[in-house]
Amino acid sequence: MEWTQYLSPLMLGAWVTIELTIYSTVFGAILAFAAGIGKLAHNPLIKAISIGYIEIFRGTSLLVQLFWLYFALPVAGQAIGIDLRLPPVVAGVMALSLNIGAYGAEVVRGAIQSVSKDQYEAAKALNFTPRRTLWRIALPQAIPEMMPSFGNLAIQNLKDTALVSLISLSDLAFRAEQLRNFTQDSTTIYTLALLMYFGLALVLTAMMKLLERFVGRWRAGAR
Repeated sequence: MEWTQYLSPLMLGAWVTIELTIYSTVFGAILAFAAGIGKLAHNPLIKAISIGYIEIFRGTSLLVQLFWLYFALPVAGQAIGIDLRLPPVVAGVMALSLNIGAYGAEVVRGAIQSVSKDQYEAAKALNFTPRRTLWRIALPQAIPEMMPSFGNLAIQNLKDTALVSLISLSDLAFRAEQLRNFTQDSTTIYTLALLMYFGLALVLTAMMKLLERFVGRWRAGAR
């Protein structure tokens, strides 16, 4: 086979990788904000749940998390009489989202805590509630500070999607391995896969830079 004939199946896999990256990054960002803000909550239950989630998913391997959701969770469900089998794409998105969300939560927490104490004191002097202080004072200043770190996490998430090939999800890595097994042309196939991942990373980096610039303009306009 000529190398051009590899492109069609690899592109199909790349599309699955793109979908996984988009879904897991969006859901991961939601989890990051929920857990990051929850870790700063005064409610001890919310704080404990947030800390537990962050520590568990930052302290364990993404591969083990993926395998647990796909292989172990259905077995646990059978033990209690509930069908907890997940389609590969759902298990993949869940594992990636939960993992990136835990790392992103620390970014959110750190950015919120980096807001000057004077800002909080001013909000208190204006009789702002804690919720209003968070939404009107802390987050508008913290979000631009989070963007570079979120960009790095998004790139890492893109690369981590390759792990879903281990649960037979036909992403770029899975398609590349299928082609290699069929043709034994390892050098060409993996070089193409490498270039595709690199291209996707460049596009994602550019998109995150644009988002970072937009958020920076929004903050400037708010001033």
